Amino acid sequence: MDAGVIGTGTMGRNHVRVYTELKEVGTTYVYDLNTKAAEEVAAATGAEVCRSMEELLAKAECVSVCVPTQYHFGTAERVIAAGVHALIEKPICLTSRECEQLIGQIPDGLTVGVGHIERFNPVVTEAARVVRDPLYVAFHRHNPASARVSGSSVVEDLMIHDIDIAFNVLFPEREYTLTASGTGDVAAALAAFGRTPVYLSASRKSSKKIRSIYIEEGERTIEGDFMTQEVYVYWKPETYGQENGLYRQENIIEKLLVNKVEPLKIELSTFVRAARDGKPFPVTPKQGLSNVRVCEAISRSLAA
Repeated sequence: MDAGVIGTGTMGRNHVRVYTELKEVGTTYVYDLNTKAAEEVAAATGAEVCRSMEELLAKAECVSVCVPTQYHFGTAERVIAAGVHALIEKPICLTSRECEQLIGQIPDGLTVGVGHIERFNPVVTEAARVVRDPLYVAFHRHNPASARVSGSSVVEDLMIHDIDIAFNVLFPEREYTLTASGTGDVAAALAAFGRTPVYLSASRKSSKKIRSIYIEEGERTIEGDFMTQEVYVYWKPETYGQENGLYRQENIIEKLLVNKVEPLKIELSTFVRAARDGKPFPVTPKQGLSNVRVCEAISRSLAA
């Protein structure tokens, strides 16, 4: 299939690069209001520049929407109206109202997905495979300050990745309660799914980059690092003792075998195959809407 990318910011450039590397993709087209930026990424990747969105939509069979969030609705609306399969970078739209309107315009048979890239991180795949009965879950996603981010809070920018994993992978379609505190740059939320608390923290003020998931169960603890793509399971045998006045506990540490991959490459190849075969993308617009609603609830708590 021929693919297209609308928008050549940081994420858009990565989409162009990956599409040109995928064997499932024929020609990759790119369009941006800034023609020079589009020409630069095309020169670096071998993609072809389109001079208008209409030209790109006439040539590409599937398209990534990588424009700033406030333009997601209007851009995706045009892609869908043209009958072109679409992958919309997260969040699907700026507000839940826009999400609802956009979802109502998607015809049967058109593949439309949301680009929640961490869903395709093997750490998530392995954690979802081995988890059984979580008693406590914690996510930490902390970043140093970045000039790239503008116009969105840390909730929509960073925490939304872990919201997607918690609400759609670990506890899908479960009732929950939610509280939050913080600011636009540092925030924490506590969701309770029944008796299981799920803690989410996100920051754009950290001096250290952190991407982690931590799950406690009755007999073991699962810990994963999204950046190194490593998952450890700590088993708790009943071996306790005292040595030199200090308590000690013996644990068995198991390192799971994880095939390290570039999540974006898995995401885009999955999207292209879904579009080609007329199948749904794993991260559905409905799930994208759910994630935006959770973000809005957290943001209301931060503003209260």
